[in-house]
Amino acid sequence: MSIWTIMMLTIALLVSLPVLTVLAHVFVPAPDVWAHLATTVLPRYLLNTAGLVLGVGVGVLVLGVGTAWLVVMCRFPGQRLFEWALLLPLAVPTYVIAYAYTDFLQFAGPLQSLLRDLFGWSAGDYWFPPVRSLGGAIALLSLVLYPYVYLLTRAAFLEQSVCVLEVGRTLGRGPWRLFSTIAIPLARPAIAGGAALALMETLNEFGAVQFFALDTFTTGIYRTWFGLGERTAAAQLAGVLLLFVLALLLIERISRGKAQYFHTSSRYRELPQYELRGARRWLAVAGCGLPVVLGFVLPALLLLEMSLTNGDGRLGWAFLPYIFNSVSLATAAALGAVGLAVLLSYGVRLAPSPLTEAAVRVSAMGYAVPGAVIAVGILIPLGWMDQQLYALFRGEFGWDVGLLLTGSGVALVYAYLVRFLAVSYNAVQASLTKVTPTMDAASRTLGKTAGGTLRRVHAPIMRGSLLGAGILVFVDVMKELPATIILRPFDFTTLAVRSYELASDERLSQSSTASLAIVLVGIVPVILLSRAMRHSRPGSADSDH
Repeated sequence: MSIWTIMMLTIALLVSLPVLTVLAHVFVPAPDVWAHLATTVLPRYLLNTAGLVLGVGVGVLVLGVGTAWLVVMCRFPGQRLFEWALLLPLAVPTYVIAYAYTDFLQFAGPLQSLLRDLFGWSAGDYWFPPVRSLGGAIALLSLVLYPYVYLLTRAAFLEQSVCVLEVGRTLGRGPWRLFSTIAIPLARPAIAGGAALALMETLNEFGAVQFFALDTFTTGIYRTWFGLGERTAAAQLAGVLLLFVLALLLIERISRGKAQYFHTSSRYRELPQYELRGARRWLAVAGCGLPVVLGFVLPALLLLEMSLTNGDGRLGWAFLPYIFNSVSLATAAALGAVGLAVLLSYGVRLAPSPLTEAAVRVSAMGYAVPGAVIAVGILIPLGWMDQQLYALFRGEFGWDVGLLLTGSGVALVYAYLVRFLAVSYNAVQASLTKVTPTMDAASRTLGKTAGGTLRRVHAPIMRGSLLGAGILVFVDVMKELPATIILRPFDFTTLAVRSYELASDERLSQSSTASLAIVLVGIVPVILLSRAMRHSRPGSADSDH
């Protein structure tokens, strides 16, 4: 067994430990509670979760893939602006956009009040689509989650070889046929990875669906574990939730078959772009602008209005610790997740086997497990380790060291790595699969080691995807709430925790200040990421290479 295999299995075991700890409860008998759930709420959980996954899946694919193709391959007014603006909804937490739109669209909200004033309507005179519904949840989650697909798909389109596209054009294929028969197959691993991330985030969603009073597996797990105190039954619900994720991944693998897509040329030139004219250019502007307006601009303006009228009274220097805590945790988690993802992906490439592939897949399942459940799965083993360390230092040195692991930021970063490793792994693995194995063989014949090949050959090719993976983890950690609340050290507050504490006290307007700060902190890395992705393409006019 090679050193890469041993290292990869060790990483996978450590990352999988909290999930395995939780799933161990699945085999504990709980017939009474499980039978009660199966006959009462389980069918509703299944129907709502399946409907949510199907609706959001269609929404993120249409928005993410369509906008990625437009900004990479077409020229129209505002194209360079939309390149980074389409990423902005990533900075908006789902629970925040749910609060903002509910306040805006409800019966007493400004929109319906304006309509009644303009037309003289009263209650019962008109129909208005309910935002707190399954359809409303699908629409809002699609607006927030489509950047997962957009980001990875855009990176894949930017990495495409001009030679392949030119061959398609010489065969008489227009832009649409190039898109459907060449670009989509080449970008399929990235599209599938982005869709899997969006759907796993949908399965894990708690704040928005609970606010909309939708019973899904996630709300059921929280209610069963923390409300009823039935950990075994909650873990069994989590096991069923994981089956959804496994089914999604299995369907994609089966549909792909044995097809593999590689770039066989290292000769890159500037991608050709199609000049859109007439109505098409304005349709492109509308197609790219609508997701940005509805997914970011309007919610941000609503938060700004609430913050200015009745915001958090502690705004000012008191907010700096919240920002520092959030940014430092997000940075540490992003660097760690990308590093681990590279090691795992490259380890599978060097030593593929059913054992290594299964280990990596299990380690990436944490993204589908609710953050609070992961937190409990971390508290059990780390709590035991803290007890052993306390006894050791107390007995040998007489030191009262307290809680070294569960009382520090170590547990928080560990939880983020478990929770968001799949985010970075899917992005890195999708990019790595497009590097033909002949490049590895050529590098090794020139005397490069496996590590040298990774550093000198693969890393430059994957630079855009690595940056994309890092920013995804950074923004996700900025918004993470349940695990942070449970595992944070005493008197350690992040922006997400501050927003939650105020919102849970029914002070939504005051919580808007922290929510707006989360959005603003996430804007800068999103813009830098978009610029770095454009510069990372070999042969581009903006590239230094």
